Amino acid sequence: MRLIVLDTETTGLSAENGDRIIEIGCVELLNRKITGNHFHHYLNPERDSHEDALKVHGISNEFLRDKPKFDAIAAAFLDFISGAQLIIHNAAFDVGFLNKELERANLGPLSGHISGITDTLSMAKEMYPGKRNSLDALCDRLGVDNASRTLHGALLDAELLADVYICLTRGQNALLIQEDAADPTQQVLTDIDLSQFELPVVFASEQEAQAHLVAMDHLSKASADQTVWNNHA
Repeated sequence: MRLIVLDTETTGLSAENGDRIIEIGCVELLNRKITGNHFHHYLNPERDSHEDALKVHGISNEFLRDKPKFDAIAAAFLDFISGAQLIIHNAAFDVGFLNKELERANLGPLSGHISGITDTLSMAKEMYPGKRNSLDALCDRLGVDNASRTLHGALLDAELLADVYICLTRGQNALLIQEDAADPTQQVLTDIDLSQFELPVVFASEQEAQAHLVAMDHLSKASADQTVWNNHA
């Protein structure tokens, strides 16, 4: 399945009270690898950012004055994410803002354009209950290099989140096998049910068993008979 890792920056914290998106960054994942295909735009929000928001993203109101408005890039944005599974950290926040922008553009809710959403914050809370699970905290915990992140930025944060998501989903219960394909972008991941295999039990030969006893005897003598197996009640 095609995955799109998405992040936004906004003028403030409340889409319901008129705050707007000022930056969208999207990164494509295929076969658990970043493809280099991305979508990124700064946007004119038609209002100033709150002072606290400016401290987070550092994107000045003046810089955004000549940037396109959301409705000017909406079609390209929807085309990029069409049919994909979105990966978002604290998804409710970004989805709330995106739905408001789409509503203003008369384009329908986000759910009508994608296959679903995975919230990495919810994933992290389940995996690390009681711990800090911000993007920076997860980068530190999972060994993702975020040294270049001094301020929030949608594209950079989406790239970091892509690495974090790969780390969070690294443990899998099934083998993933890439089928041969002439077009590498069309490769398919196949789930293999391991329960269908009966694994053979291989017993030690008489010679191997005797060699094992000799080795155990050497260890016992070397430790003055203080080995665990000699002192096991």
